[in-house]
Amino acid sequence: MKIFAERLKDLRMEEGLTTKKLGQAIGVSDAAISRWERSLQIPNIVYLTALAKYFKVSADYLLGLED
Repeated sequence: MKIFAERLKDLRMEEGLTTKKLGQAIGVSDAAISRWERSLQIPNIVYLTALAKYFKVSADYLLGLED
């Protein structure tokens, strides 16, 4: 899931968001965002969907199934 971690961090940085701001926007802790970005955990389907909607990308993009 390294590609997910990289894409999530890239999208967050492009938007100029801290992990705390992104976490607040989708309803998780900044620690959760940090774990996802370091490939220590992956989000469940609810948060994956929230991330895709927030960044206006597909879940497939986040997961590295499409470019």
